[in-house]
Amino acid sequence: MTPDFVAQLRTAELRVTRPRLAVLAALHGHPHVDTDTVFALVREELPTVSRQAVYDVLHALTAARLVRRIEPAGATARYESRVGDNHHHVVCRSCGAIADVDCAVGHAPCLTASDDHGFVVDEAEVVFWGICPECSASRNAQ
Repeated sequence: MTPDFVAQLRTAELRVTRPRLAVLAALHGHPHVDTDTVFALVREELPTVSRQAVYDVLHALTAARLVRRIEPAGATARYESRVGDNHHHVVCRSCGAIADVDCAVGHAPCLTASDDHGFVVDEAEVVFWGICPECSASRNAQ
């Protein structure tokens, strides 16, 4: 099913522009990509778009919660269009590959803080670290 990017932008009260549509399409087709990759993907569709325009679009879409920015420790920021479900990520320590991890148990935010200090917790961010199957296979082959 193809998402309706125009409706998403209008629901978020954002103007519908070609750069915004192109960024949403790029992230829908390529989750967990960095800014340079988003820029390259958007340039394929809009050759004259500037890097600053892509940065501005990513910022606006993130602020509107149409896009999620993730920053695993020691890695560059990545973007994805999967939002609103409080999923987590697994990151390969070797190659940096990232995959989504759905909540395995409980209800969102999936974790209960041992002491919430009076906060109303509505989201938890968990990053699992390990070695992906491809890197494991190449290590075992050596």
